[in-house]
Amino acid sequence: MKKYTYQAKTFEEAKNEALASLMETENNLYIKEIESSTKLFNKKSVIEVIKKDDVIEHIKEIIKGITSDMGLAINMEVKKKEESLNITIYADNNAILIGKNGDTLKALTTIIKQSIYKEIGENYKFVLDVGEYKQKREWNLERMAKQIAREVARTGVEATLEPMNSYERRIIHNTLGNNKKVYTESTGEEPNRCVVIKLKEKKEETTEENK
Repeated sequence: MKKYTYQAKTFEEAKNEALASLMETENNLYIKEIESSTKLFNKKSVIEVIKKDDVIEHIKEIIKGITSDMGLAINMEVKKKEESLNITIYADNNAILIGKNGDTLKALTTIIKQSIYKEIGENYKFVLDVGEYKQKREWNLERMAKQIAREVARTGVEATLEPMNSYERRIIHNTLGNNKKVYTESTGEEPNRCVVIKLKEKKEETTEENK
C-alpha cells in the first residue's frame, strides 16, 4: 500500500502540504502523525498519509492473491458508501469461498481486517460477501426470527436460537427490536453465544415482582 510522508513544523502545516501535494480532500485520506517534536528551536511534525482509494485497491489485491492460490477465478463488484464499503465476490465455485456456515468467508474477512489495521492503525468498515450469500442469509434470518417470534407470542415459551456470530445476532435483534410481543437477549460465550427470544409479558411480570 502506497504511503506518503510529509514534514513541517506543525501537524496542521504538514497536513495542508499533503492535501496540496496529493490534490485530495481530508475526507479521502488517512492521516497519522508518526513523529513530533515541540522543542523551541526544533519543532517538527512528521505525518504518514494513505489514500482511501489505495486501501480499496489493497483489499482487492488481497482477495485476488488468496483466491488465486485457491485456484479460483473470480470477479468483484465494489460499491462505495459514505462510511463503508461493500465488496461482493463472484467465483467459479462460490461454495468453496463461503465454506461451512460461512467459515471461509469469515476467515477471509478477518485476514483483510487485520491487514488493513496493520497499515492504517484503525478499524476499516467494509462488508465482504460471496455470491450474495450474506444478503440471502440476512433474509433467511429475518424470516426465521419473525416466525419464531410469532410462535413465542402464541405459546409464551421462550426460544433459544442456534449459536451465531455478532453480525447475525445483530440482525435478529434489529428485526425484532420494535416487536410489541417479544424481546431478544444474547446469552452465552463466544463462539457459542446465541439469541433468546422471550415474551414481553413475562418480562413485565418479573419487573413488577422485583419492585
